Amino acid sequence: MTFFVRRNLTAMSAIALAGTTVSAQSSDDSSPSMTKITSDVPASAFSGSRSREILIAQVLVDRSRHSPGVIDAYDGGNTQRAIRAFEEANGLTADGKIDDVLMKKLSEELGSGILFEYTITSDDLEGPFKPVPSGMEAMSKRDRLGYSSVEEMLSEKFRMTPGLLNALNPKADMYAPGTKILVIDGGDEQAAGSIARIEVDKAGSELRAYDSDDKLIASYPATVGSSEFPSPSGTMTVNVIAAAPTYTFDPSDQSWGGDEPLSIAAGPNNPVGGTWIDLGKEGYGIHGTPNPSTIGKTASHGCVRLTNWDAAELAKAVQPGKTQVVFK
Repeated sequence: MTFFVRRNLTAMSAIALAGTTVSAQSSDDSSPSMTKITSDVPASAFSGSRSREILIAQVLVDRSRHSPGVIDAYDGGNTQRAIRAFEEANGLTADGKIDDVLMKKLSEELGSGILFEYTITSDDLEGPFKPVPSGMEAMSKRDRLGYSSVEEMLSEKFRMTPGLLNALNPKADMYAPGTKILVIDGGDEQAAGSIARIEVDKAGSELRAYDSDDKLIASYPATVGSSEFPSPSGTMTVNVIAAAPTYTFDPSDQSWGGDEPLSIAAGPNNPVGGTWIDLGKEGYGIHGTPNPSTIGKTASHGCVRLTNWDAAELAKAVQPGKTQVVFK
């Protein structure tokens, strides 16, 4: 089976996952011309339990705004959850399994492009890239909590793990402008539509978003509170949204992080990531994370964590003062 790219971008090409054919298309939509080139997708990209089939399903459900979290080509709970949500939203049997019915519906609704060729730019390499310090006090001494490496930045830009990025590009010099790499052609951070209600399913580690007609329009894997640090109960309302938030550590109600109040600068590796959706109760919100691979697999200190890209997408669709957030 061949899967071609769905969108036009500068320096982009469509990858056939089942072989080595690549079709490169001009970024000018008015031009019907296609240039045929060839490229090898390394066999190592799908070694072990990493699967082409899983990768295809992850990318397509992510494009439908039912996020599998970080895309890694491995099967797992977040992927199965996203598939079930897509199936439910589209009138299919919600079993979370990859079968012909699911793949046919995904391809019909969302196209079938999986990878594209991206050219690393000088802007991508501006940085600065510094290892993220451990501990609140060390973080508070930084003027920004940016990416630790180009690989981390590119992985987050394209919603994938550094492991998959490196597997797709084993010989690429990612610190050289002009280097061409294969990356995921998944979802984006455009609004999913106007969200009237959010459900946070604590037991299912899931956030579900509904429109004013009570139609499920998006879902995301979520890290929620534990028995020691529980998430709130009942219904709250989106209060305000902060992009690139700073993080304030207050030891009076956050004794797990130290003894002194601290302010931690903004950045994707800030403790609340790149987006904060305030819920009107002191200390509680929906936010991003510096560790996208842990979403849905660990517990938080009471807030609702999403990947940075999912939090950014959600923030564009909620309405401060209107969108209700129900904790189940």
